[in-house]
Amino acid sequence: MRYLKVVEHDGRLVSELAERETPRPAAGEVLVRVAASGLNRADLSQIAGRYPPPAGESDILGLELSGHVADTGAPVCALVAGGGHAEFAAVPEGQLLPAPRSLDLVTAAGIPEAYLTAFVNLVATAGLESGNKVLVHAGASGVGLAAIELARFLGAEVAATTRSPEKVAAMQSAGAALTVVTPPDDLATVIERAWGPDAVDVVLDPIGGSGLAQNLRVLALGGRVVAISTMGGARAEIDLSVLMRKRAAVVGSTLRSRSRAEKARLVARFRSEVFPGFDAGRLHVAVDRVYRPADAAAAFQRMRDNQSTGKLLIAWS
Repeated sequence: MRYLKVVEHDGRLVSELAERETPRPAAGEVLVRVAASGLNRADLSQIAGRYPPPAGESDILGLELSGHVADTGAPVCALVAGGGHAEFAAVPEGQLLPAPRSLDLVTAAGIPEAYLTAFVNLVATAGLESGNKVLVHAGASGVGLAAIELARFLGAEVAATTRSPEKVAAMQSAGAALTVVTPPDDLATVIERAWGPDAVDVVLDPIGGSGLAQNLRVLALGGRVVAISTMGGARAEIDLSVLMRKRAAVVGSTLRSRSRAEKARLVARFRSEVFPGFDAGRLHVAVDRVYRPADAAAAFQRMRDNQSTGKLLIAWS
């Protein structure tokens, strides 16, 4: 089978289609003929050598895909810990989802990693409830737009940030009631003018760094900050007096490293609580561009250059 191999050369990302034997599914796995695979920033981290796959998982890039089960032809999408950017993938049965009837199969590849990341962190980790107020940083990313849609689907009100004014419309279309172009002099002041002080119940933060103080300032009593990446830096000062006064929580979270058993439980819960929203027309996948495998380098470079709004997909069939 063919798979994507991506490296950095002279400051640019270069891809090639390499050959490898088609994977043989182990017990509890099924073979999927891949129709499309979705790009994620975790791919860039793996290319840079900072985010290796968990032990026993494929070293091929790619954390989400859509396609057909090889034995039955059933259309599916799936979360994987590696191996998505290839013509075939061995997928744990518990990480399969039926492809929504309302979406074409290529678009369905943009669901698993983005929406499950949003679901795991907003719902399973932070306990998001209807009526809550949510702050989503990097709101125009694939995960960001999924998080906005998911929070609105669950009855929450959403504020979202972006560094690019041209991406504001996408966040508004996804359902953000308040959009902020960063970095303003004082993000917390912008939030407080719109919602009042101490108003945010949950912050979804892939930025990290010095922004933590602003997140804590806007939190409501009992509020939660869920850190899912460190795009703005891995170190931050924290005012423990604010944390204690607000009885707040700062939680770190990753999805890829969780066990297959835990992922299966989360996927089952997502399928029950959220997945019907796609066929009901209440949840969508915001697709930025679709590329052929031969042009994958341009897709990865577009992501690294922060030019994309929503999902970048590779169409394999």
